[in-house]
Amino acid sequence: MSLRTLLFRSMARLVTSLVGEPATSISTLLYYSGLLPHNIILMRMVRPELLDQENYIFNLLITLMCWW
Repeated sequence: MSLRTLLFRSMARLVTSLVGEPATSISTLLYYSGLLPHNIILMRMVRPELLDQENYIFNLLITLMCWW
């Protein structure tokens, strides 16, 4: 599998999640990057299934936001 195919699939998943469920996707990004407080009420908005191994761009965004 080529790198272009992997990145295209990852980008498609990111765009699909941002368009389909924008609040949930943004809250998941903020929660796992450490910019959103960790409490039980906000855990309802977080979707851990977005953090699977093949979602490279989503994981890259979380890593970059941690350094920000």
